Amino acid sequence: MPELPDIVVYIEALRPRITGQRLERIRIKSPLLLRSTDPPIGAIAGRVVQDLRRLGKRIVWDMGDEYFAVIHLMIAGRLKWRAAGAKIPGKLGLAALEFPTGTLLFTEASKKQRASLHLVHGAAALAAHDPGGLDVLTAALPAFRAALTAESHTLKRTLTDPRTFDGIGNAYSDEILHAARLSPFQLTGRLTDEESARLYEAARRTLTTWIARLREEVGDGFPEKVTAFREGMAVHGRYKQPCPVCGSPVQRIRYADNEANYCATCQTGGRVLADRALSRLLKDDWPRSLEEWEARMHLPPE
Repeated sequence: MPELPDIVVYIEALRPRITGQRLERIRIKSPLLLRSTDPPIGAIAGRVVQDLRRLGKRIVWDMGDEYFAVIHLMIAGRLKWRAAGAKIPGKLGLAALEFPTGTLLFTEASKKQRASLHLVHGAAALAAHDPGGLDVLTAALPAFRAALTAESHTLKRTLTDPRTFDGIGNAYSDEILHAARLSPFQLTGRLTDEESARLYEAARRTLTTWIARLREEVGDGFPEKVTAFREGMAVHGRYKQPCPVCGSPVQRIRYADNEANYCATCQTGGRVLADRALSRLLKDDWPRSLEEWEARMHLPPE
């Protein structure tokens, strides 16, 4: 799922292309994309884009007179900038939004079609799409601590809860926790002041660093390779690869539809955290330390 750095760079690439431009035509290929009926889709056709903003992981187009288009890419949705009149891709295409400057294609590489476009009218209707999470990049440490400890959950769950923090998902939560040297399953209620300050700085540093990297990668172009797995990430998507800090193999825990990636040496004192699926299968045979895990990985075949 595109997270805060990706959404920021999407908006920065869109702004010079569509701000001040008239939305001339909207072509919807998949009816599942449009999740609202009031106002109708025709209400924004012919309007000029006044401004763009981020609302969590959503991209908001201000179309004037309190009309807004809210784009949520979810996991597999992507935006593509093409020449005027471009065709909607056959398999992945959901819609095309045409401007004098070019065509914005909305695609999704998933059969589930979770990506969405909502049209809303009025500030209150727009606010209903805001999960309410704290923006780490603009918040002070006391506000961060208050949000972090409002409820006692694991750090991984808390960082990725859009009602608690704004725009952080599975990928960047892994990177933030590694930078902070904290376990993804440490409880927020048990954090020391030093640990919460460390997490705060790691979150701000990780997000600003990746925004800068993505900006440099895109340059004056348009983001074409938006992915949760990027070269240069410390632990996310790097299962069994060496940690860039200590060289220990990156660990992975799968749960529901997600996973957590971490370094046992840097984050959990050398303990390998039990993966639910494998620990149920192996029971007492599940390795509890990094040393035991490494030894088992190098056992000769029977």
